[in-house]
Amino acid sequence: MALERRLKVLSGGGAAEAHRQRVRVAFASSDMKRVDQHFGAATAFAIYHLDAERCGLLEVAQFEAPAMDGNEDKLAARLAALEGCVAVYCLAVGASAIAQLLGRGIQPIKVAAGTSVPQLLTELRTELRAGPSAWLARALAQREPKSAARFDAMEADGWSE
Repeated sequence: MALERRLKVLSGGGAAEAHRQRVRVAFASSDMKRVDQHFGAATAFAIYHLDAERCGLLEVAQFEAPAMDGNEDKLAARLAALEGCVAVYCLAVGASAIAQLLGRGIQPIKVAAGTSVPQLLTELRTELRAGPSAWLARALAQREPKSAARFDAMEADGWSE
C-alpha cells in the first residue's frame, strides 16, 4: 500500500530555530485534531515538530484505507512516512509493527480514542521543559551527534583495544 498524498509545511525559521533541539512526533488521526486510528490501519498521520517552547505542524501523510487481511506490506509506507519521528501516538498497534517501529527508533504510544492532539503536544512540551521521561530522554540522546571525546573518557577509565 503506497503513500497516497503528502503535504509538507514549509517555514522560514532562521538560524536560532535551527539550533534548538526539536523532535518529530506523529499522530494517527483522520481529522488532525484527535488520535482516532490504529497504526496499521491509519489513513493519515499528522506529523509535528516541537521543542520546549513551541510546536507546529510539519506534514500530513495520507494513505488509502488498507484491507484488514494481515498483510504486513501495508506497514512499509506508514513506517517510511514516520522517518525521523521519535514517537507515534495511536489507538492500538500490533506486535510486529511495534518491533518495526522500535527498530527505527520510533516509540509507539497507545492512547484512548479521541485524545486531543493539541493536549498531547502541550504535555510533551511540558515534559521537555521539566525533564523528559525515559523514552523521550533516549530519543533525544539518539539524535545528538556522537562526540569523539567519548573515546577519551573510555581510555581514561582504562579501556583499550
